Amino acid sequence: MLCAALAGCSAADAPAAPDVGTWRAEKDRYMRESAESPVPPEARAAFPPLPYYPIDPMYQVPASLGLAPADDVLELPTSTGARRKMRKIGALNFTLKGQALTLSAFVDAGTNDVRQLFVPFADLTNGTETYPGGRYLDLDRTDTGFYDLDFNRAYHPFCVFNAAYDCPYPPRENRLPTPVRAGERLGSRSVK
Repeated sequence: MLCAALAGCSAADAPAAPDVGTWRAEKDRYMRESAESPVPPEARAAFPPLPYYPIDPMYQVPASLGLAPADDVLELPTSTGARRKMRKIGALNFTLKGQALTLSAFVDAGTNDVRQLFVPFADLTNGTETYPGGRYLDLDRTDTGFYDLDFNRAYHPFCVFNAAYDCPYPPRENRLPTPVRAGERLGSRSVK
C-alpha cells in the first residue's frame, strides 16, 4: 500500500541498515582494498578516507513512493557522453527542512530486477562543494512504499575517481532547488 501523504510515515517503516559511520568506514575500505574499486590499483594504498559532511539527522527523512507507469523510460546522459536507458519506478515524496520535494527513483531499463532503486540527484552544492554531475542514493525496495531517505548516505559516482566509468547524470526532475549538505563532498582531491 502506498502512502498518499507523509503523515504517519516514519523511518521505522524502512528496513534497518548499518549506521552511517559504519557504512562510511566500509566504503573507505572498499575504495582502498577491493579489486572492484574505481580507484586505480597503483593509487589504492595511499587513498585517503573520503570527505563527508558531518552526519546530520535533519537529512534523514521519511519518503513515500508513488509508482510510475511500467513503460516510463528515460535516457539519462552520462559522464562519457553516452546515454543510458533507465526505467522510472516512481517518485519519492518527502519533506526536507520544511520544503516538500520529489525525487524520481529508477532501475536499469534492461533489467526486471527492481529490488534496489537508484536515485540520482543534483542540488545547489554541485560544482562547488560536491561533484558537478550530482550524487546518488541507493534504496532497497520495500513492500510498504515507505522509505528512509538518508542523504547522509549520498555518494559521488565512480567517475569522480576514474574517468573510465560511465556515470549517469540526474534528470532535470531530480534537481533539488536547495543545498543538500549531507553525505559525500569534495575534498582537496581534484575531480577527474
